[in-house]
Amino acid sequence: MHQEKIKQIYTEVNKIVVGQKYMINRLMVGLFTQGHILLEGVPGLAKTLTVNTLANVLHLDFKRIQFTPDLLPADLLGTMIYNQKASNFEVKKGPIFANLILADEVNRSPAKVQSALLESMQEKQVTIGETTFQLDRPFLVLATQNPVDQEGTYPLPEAQVDRFMMKVHVGYPSKDEELEIMRRMSNMTFDNEVNTILTKEDIFAIRGEINQVNLSESLERYIIELIFATRDPAAYGLKEEANYIQFGASPRASINLNLAAKAIAFLEGRDFVLPEDIKEVAPDVLNHRIILNYEAEADGITTHDIIQAILSKVNISMVK
Repeated sequence: MHQEKIKQIYTEVNKIVVGQKYMINRLMVGLFTQGHILLEGVPGLAKTLTVNTLANVLHLDFKRIQFTPDLLPADLLGTMIYNQKASNFEVKKGPIFANLILADEVNRSPAKVQSALLESMQEKQVTIGETTFQLDRPFLVLATQNPVDQEGTYPLPEAQVDRFMMKVHVGYPSKDEELEIMRRMSNMTFDNEVNTILTKEDIFAIRGEINQVNLSESLERYIIELIFATRDPAAYGLKEEANYIQFGASPRASINLNLAAKAIAFLEGRDFVLPEDIKEVAPDVLNHRIILNYEAEADGITTHDIIQAILSKVNISMVK
């Protein structure tokens, strides 16, 4: 039943969004595994539109927050306001109190706002004054950042970046897709209505099904080998790559690689994980967790190059 509904999600989102199946797939992986997603791509690639449409299809409470340099933590979380009639302070909740948060251009806000968002992402709670509020479930932060325009931006702290399950690079559409985008969006009578497919109860049920997807012990150990290869590449015969890696992936990488591989298997209609599932999501799970040094930048080496080298060198036959 849920597999059929998931196919319908793609159909409904594609009524509005042309292409971007890869991004939609990764957003659903995050939703069904409680993982926050960081979308990186130049402006105009329908990142905001896709998240907004997905929220409508899933019948979730959706809030978009435009991050700016003058944004304050209170603008995000809410604040205490004085009620003159009652002669007391009341809590006015901010936009963070929703199921799906789109943090647009998340790297444009200063450290205080980033730390406020961090508590929400990790603890699923918000503290206003002396009161702590639990956020409604499901709670998911989908953040976007522009990799081109760096003026007036604040690099995200490693501790926050690590809280994102995946960092997904959003690419340009094909020629045919862009032709369809142009025709669709230049039609001023275009109908942007979509049908609701999944409820919160469906989402929780799907999470339960993904939790039952089988990941063999050999594949569990394969994940561990991949993560350890980012920390000590020389031990895996990656001597050249060892010169470029400053810090390897944290234990969150192995946890999220496990969850993402299960979700990919489920979305493919299987109740077991294949090595290909792990390889498919490894770049998204690892690309923001491997910190390269200045030598890598000087030589034009990217985290994508490092991940591909690790995937080609470390194979399941190495698992003991």
